[in-house]
Amino acid sequence: MTLRLVLADDSILVREGLARLLVDAGFEVVAQVGDADGLLRATRDHHPDVAIVDIRMPPTHTDEGLRAAEAIRKELGTAVGILVLSQHVEPSFALRLVSDGAGGVGYLLKDRITDLDDFADAIRRIAKGGSVIDPAVVAVLVGRRARVPLDDLTERERAVLALMAEGRSNQAIGDRLSMARKTVEAHIANIFSKLELQPAADDHRRVLAVLAHLRGTG
Repeated sequence: MTLRLVLADDSILVREGLARLLVDAGFEVVAQVGDADGLLRATRDHHPDVAIVDIRMPPTHTDEGLRAAEAIRKELGTAVGILVLSQHVEPSFALRLVSDGAGGVGYLLKDRITDLDDFADAIRRIAKGGSVIDPAVVAVLVGRRARVPLDDLTERERAVLALMAEGRSNQAIGDRLSMARKTVEAHIANIFSKLELQPAADDHRRVLAVLAHLRGTG
């Protein structure tokens, strides 16, 4: 089934360019808008699978896009996935995005999107209820809290934790770090034990558990 998208960005060149790339990748772009009010209207009218949202939009260019995304989530729940795109690493915005624990959310940095296939895969994962957090944002979060029990983690466990927080499966973590799946599972068990977090079955809850811990210890 073709996924239906709404794009929100105040730059028409960015919108048009992104729309063309996404259509070529097999998505249907049902609406393009340039401000938060337009995003809310388009989402209500079209009920897309995913809304792709710039954080800073008119009139104040602060967090209008994020506030609109929060309104969409409050009104329509998980029926619409939310992918926020940003020019900057803004961990507090990422934490706001995942704070409701509902899934189907992502936070990616525009300048770090270099592979269309990876970007398309991220959209599909969000549409299915997964979470996608840019590794640069994860790194800032982990670094900011590095002195509170994350100090107990080994270097290998930190690497596994960073990939977990990106929403990677155990198999994907093993492939990335060249380790057996059982070894990954053992590292994850150690991580949850050291951070006093209970492991959960699905990847999204694992991401939320890690981010909730990072947020709560700051």
